[in-house]
Amino acid sequence: MSKEKYTLHPISAVINFVKVLKEMIIPLVVVFAVNGFGGSGDSGSWSSYITYGIYGVVLIFLLVSGIIKWKRFRYWFEEQELRIEYGLFVKKKRYIPFERIQSLNYTEGIFHRPFGLVKVKVETAGGGPTKEADAELTAITKIAADQIKNEMLQAKNKLQVDLDETKELEQLVNTEKRSIFKMSGKDLFVLASTSGGVGVFFSGLAVFASQFSNVIPYEMIYDEIVVFIRFGALIIALAVFVVVLTAWIFSVILTFINYYQFTIKVEDDEIIITRGLLEKKKITIPLSRIQGIRVVENPLRQLMGYATVIVDSAGGSLAEKDEKIRLLPLIKKTEIIPTLANIFPELQLEPVFTKVPKRSRKYFYRLDYIWMIPVAGAVSYFFYPFGLFSLLLFPISYGYGIWQQRTAGFYMNTHQLVVQYRLFSKVTVWMEKRRIQSMTERTTFFQRRANVSSIITTIKSGVTGTSTTIPHIEKTDAEMLLSWYEPNRKNDIEKEQPLE
Repeated sequence: MSKEKYTLHPISAVINFVKVLKEMIIPLVVVFAVNGFGGSGDSGSWSSYITYGIYGVVLIFLLVSGIIKWKRFRYWFEEQELRIEYGLFVKKKRYIPFERIQSLNYTEGIFHRPFGLVKVKVETAGGGPTKEADAELTAITKIAADQIKNEMLQAKNKLQVDLDETKELEQLVNTEKRSIFKMSGKDLFVLASTSGGVGVFFSGLAVFASQFSNVIPYEMIYDEIVVFIRFGALIIALAVFVVVLTAWIFSVILTFINYYQFTIKVEDDEIIITRGLLEKKKITIPLSRIQGIRVVENPLRQLMGYATVIVDSAGGSLAEKDEKIRLLPLIKKTEIIPTLANIFPELQLEPVFTKVPKRSRKYFYRLDYIWMIPVAGAVSYFFYPFGLFSLLLFPISYGYGIWQQRTAGFYMNTHQLVVQYRLFSKVTVWMEKRRIQSMTERTTFFQRRANVSSIITTIKSGVTGTSTTIPHIEKTDAEMLLSWYEPNRKNDIEKEQPLE
């Protein structure tokens, strides 16, 4: 391997400056607001010049720190490792063996695209408890990014290539791979329209309000609201509609930007996801890290014939929000089986479920009555007669429990377990037997009387794990599942493969 040391692109200095500035923007704006955007309001006062001078010094310091970080950053390849050196007063070195690297994730932001650059995040097996990737190269060329990948594959004996041949690297960059799935414009609009972006909008608004609580004139706003209420219910309803419509439009735009040209490709036993309009991201997921597959159908999308496919991934950083990755953010139910069959050909994607027995139905709603009885009683008493509407909770809970009971079930064959259940959305989970970390049978006093049990399975997901419950199944089915899971069977030992 070459011991030549490589530097980042100079635009890294600007990106580092913007990154730090973005993190400090709220404190700076708060300081501006508290100080009246320049002191006493007199443009000629010396205090305003001092305030602006402090702001200017802070900005210059941030820019200089970005330049220093770029100048002191080096990376190179030596002894089958990716080696990184950085730091001004304290020089730091990080050595990452290529055999431990699980994935290289790429991002093209608005500063990268004009120069043909990418940001590379390096994730190793197991990852760490922090939200940061193991290493991050802020801005390098696409050729350099592919050089890192080919050095890694060469170290893992998966690729033999002369890395000094630039033409070969250029061919690797420009090679088109066959797409497994690409989201259409119609599907993207449905995803945006039915996503939870409205909640994101209001939560972001709440965060903004909390940051500026000291300068927001709440009393004046309250007085204006009181005057506004006097205009009548119709005007209030219209205002609420406008606010909700604005939040919905905001969520549609945000989702469209995030998932624009969402495409999935499979290459070298890895799933490659690309998406994004302003910031194009390329996420790599090794197939060996995938522990489970979940098909989620919320009621609205279920009525429209759509679903979301999520994969549970072991290890890696949590930089991409969490360890549950949206493999297919939105897909027609008729396309799920052929699409997943291209990615996971070993799975049985059309299982015939063993359903939960009818005598277990009461366990899906009976516990809810414990809190509903005192709540409904208190509401009915203190808000009579309108409080009597709270009694509707009981038939609603009963119907909801029947809905859950009819959905729940499981399927099992020699090498995999499929579980179906419903909280509010219908969820179907595929798990390979060798990926299941633990299986537990849980039987309460009341379940024992009805001869039923619940089975809890756990798979590795991120740095912890994810549990799935098969609720209130036949006792004999629960014992059969435990017997199936016994790890000392000969066939299981032969098929057991360590996680890379």
